[in-house]
Formats: sequence, structure tokens, C-alpha cells
Amino acid sequence: MAIKIDKINFLGWENSIKLSNGIIDVVATTDIGPRIVRFGFENDVNEFNLDPKTIGLKGGDEYRYYGGHRLWHSPEDRKRTYIPDNDEVDWHEIENGVRLIQKPEKWVNTQKQIDIILNPDESRVRLVHRITNLGAWPIELSAWTITVLNTEGIEIIPQPNKDTDLLPNRQIVLWPYSKMNDKRVYWGEKYIALKQDPNNKAPFKLGINNQEGWAAYARGGHLFVKRYYPQHDTTYPDFGVSFETYTNDWMLEIETLSPFTKLQPGETVEHVEEWELYNNVNVKDIDEGAFDEVVEKYCRK
Repeated sequence: MAIKIDKINFLGWENSIKLSNGIIDVVATTDIGPRIVRFGFENDVNEFNLDPKTIGLKGGDEYRYYGGHRLWHSPEDRKRTYIPDNDEVDWHEIENGVRLIQKPEKWVNTQKQIDIILNPDESRVRLVHRITNLGAWPIELSAWTITVLNTEGIEIIPQPNKDTDLLPNRQIVLWPYSKMNDKRVYWGEKYIALKQDPNNKAPFKLGINNQEGWAAYARGGHLFVKRYYPQHDTTYPDFGVSFETYTNDWMLEIETLSPFTKLQPGETVEHVEEWELYNNVNVKDIDEGAFDEVVEKYCRK
């Protein structure tokens, strides 16, 4: 089926672009960003969550947690990372999708792009993220993609299972506010699971060297699968992890990173993700046996 691209008003962001293939749709607003504000089955719920305090806002100098899907640079820094993305972005059509082009970040001297490419016949989307160095000297960074998902779901993260004999095979990284006895996290034999709890405001974040390159989020009979392509024998931020996840009371984030890359002036780092969405997938609680069935059918390739 052909990809349909329409300009719409989405929750007060008047200049938004909707892409649909008759199965799923994706909405990116061009009033701010680059930012994707909706992903879901046609005429169904938004798998993403948006901050109700900032829906429809644009312009201004303050950083806002809009929600949805965004592109950042890592490692996280209060000044460099949190440059506001409140301004309009340019866009144009590409084959089966659109390209979002941020205006140059003046102080940081970088520019972000996101290509959104729909599969014409399946519930799949390919995202190509780019950050270009517009400055006069080299910079080192990692492209960091963050997807804010809706409440009351269960995230499934594969544990590394490579046989390294007498050597360790995984890095698990925790942030100062993360408690290992947090009831939302399950440290399993084959999986780590994280439950989103709207009644728990405390933040929790972990990172891991996700060797399989996927994570899944089950919510309301739907399964969102996010894939990326971790590289071996490279250096990643945050003690060497390519995958991170974060939750609080209003959302859960699935985050992936590119390796640290030294960009010469004019050079670009590229980071690719693929999203898939499945219906009638019931994961009601944390159960590794139930996870196995879901993972084998939908997540492992």
C-alpha cells in the first residue's frame, strides 16, 4: 500500500506531518523538534506519552519535556544536552517517508536530522538519526535516541548470554537515584523487566550492553519492539552501554546510543532504529516463561 502523507493539526501543533500506511501511523510535528509525537495503529491509542503541561507549546528559551521521540547527544550534560528544541524544523518528503531537519544549534554548533521511513505493507518504521558537526573543530559525542512510552506497561530487556568462559559478559550501570531493590525492576535469568507504575514518582534508570539489539514494551494488548544495531569492540558512553531505560510516574523511556564518535568539522554520525508494533499480545505480569513465547515470536530474528 502506498504511504500517505498529510499535514495536520495535532493537539495544537498546527504544522504536523502524519504518515500512514493503512496499518499504523506516525505523527511528527514541525513546530518544534525534531520530535515524533505519535506512533500507533490507525485509529487506536498513541503508544507514546506526551507531557500534558507542554502539549501544543512552541517557542521560548526554556527546555521542555514534551515527550514522544527525540534525538539527543550523549554524554548527558546540563548545558549541551538540554538545548531547547522549541523552534520550527524544516522537512521534505523522501521515499516512503519524510526527513526532519533541525535548524543549527548555535551554541553547540550541531544539527540534527531524523528520517522517518514507513514499510508500505507492515507495522514497521525505520528511523535514521543524524547529528552533524557544524563547528570549526572536532567534537566527540554519541547519538542518543529516546522514546517516551505510555503508562502501565512492562518492558522486556534481553540479558547478555555470550559465553565468555572465565571473563564477565555484561555491564549493568545504575544512576545515583536508582535503587536495586526497586519493586518495578525484575532481575531475571534471561531478561530484565521494568514495570511502569503511575503511582511511583521515584526515578529509576539502568543501562546495559544489550547484545541482541532490541527491547520490547507490552501494554494494553500491544507490543512495541525497538531494534538497533550495537557494535562490538567500540566505546560507548556511561561506562560502556549502548542501551538505557528510565521510568517515573508518567512514562517509561527506551533509549539507544551510537558508539562515541569523533566528528571532524562537517562530519555526521548516523544511528538507525527500527520500530515494530504488534496487536493481540497479552503480557499481564512478569513471567519469564511467558516472555519466552513473546520474544521468540516477535523479538528475535
